[in-house]
Amino acid sequence: MAELPNITRVDEAYTTEIPQGLSEADLVLIHKYMKMQRLYEERVIKLYRQGRAVGAVYTGIGHEAIAVGAAFTLEKEDVMCAMHRDLGSHFVRGMTLKRVALQYYGRKEGPTQGRDGNMHFGDYQLKNYGMVSMLADNMPVAAGAALAFKIRKEQNVALAYIGDGTASRGDFHEALNFASVRNLGAVYICENNQFAYSTPLSEQMNIDDIGIRAVAYGIPGVIVDGNDVLAVYKVTQEAVDRARKGEGPTLIECKTMRVRGHSEHDDASYVPKELIEHWLKKDPIEQYEKLLIEKQILSEQKIQEVEASINQEIDEAIDYAEKAPLPEGPEALEGVFAD
Repeated sequence: MAELPNITRVDEAYTTEIPQGLSEADLVLIHKYMKMQRLYEERVIKLYRQGRAVGAVYTGIGHEAIAVGAAFTLEKEDVMCAMHRDLGSHFVRGMTLKRVALQYYGRKEGPTQGRDGNMHFGDYQLKNYGMVSMLADNMPVAAGAALAFKIRKEQNVALAYIGDGTASRGDFHEALNFASVRNLGAVYICENNQFAYSTPLSEQMNIDDIGIRAVAYGIPGVIVDGNDVLAVYKVTQEAVDRARKGEGPTLIECKTMRVRGHSEHDDASYVPKELIEHWLKKDPIEQYEKLLIEKQILSEQKIQEVEASINQEIDEAIDYAEKAPLPEGPEALEGVFAD
């Protein structure tokens, strides 16, 4: 395939060099946030099967490098629009396990005050804008936030996570075109996990790389291994720096695989087993832990200690959430519709 202008490909080999600007403490923190997402979601799957969690359960198992690696590039005043595979990004931005557990149990103290369960939440204080199930809506929201920053002459950035299915919706193209024409400080992270629910990429579009769609809008496109957390961080940091300097938006395609069903009520029987097995060998957390051990930043014992600490925090969060009050009936209706 001929090289396309504005397209960068960083998906050939796992990154072993530490990106500039990351300290050893940062590398350990990135590992912790990835582990928090994995361990919490594995616990929520069990709670769901026990009938203890409210609503459906959508996990980002296998997506942790994208969720954490991209979010780790943001500053406090930047805006983040996550989707349902990106729990780790909320942890990076200051959301606690306790508040996440309260959300999953539909409790009054949770981010949505019990009006919703599972992953439909954000936190305006943390500048994490909540999502709805029509995932492409994140893109124009991020463009709007970036436009507001430009009007106010603020060097802040808006970052939105989307899925490959989003790239088949009109809002994807409208948001990219608007952000490009207005030269907005927006960064779009496309998590290409190869299935939009049960529709494989080959039945959505006649191209192999979503990232090349950036060419049509005159903006940079980057294609990166979405299971390589340091590569995700590096390319996102470059895009964020461009956006902050007023050099416009970037589309980043992170190639990964959804190793479970669309949600926990979906057995993913339509996905070839060999495809899942191939990607399980590229587990983003296992690869990152191997690198950290090789560079003597973490040890096997330290990793076990991190897991134990997180599991204890999860236990405490779930215990608190299960005992916390539900909203009263009228409270659950407030703020849903305009008065």
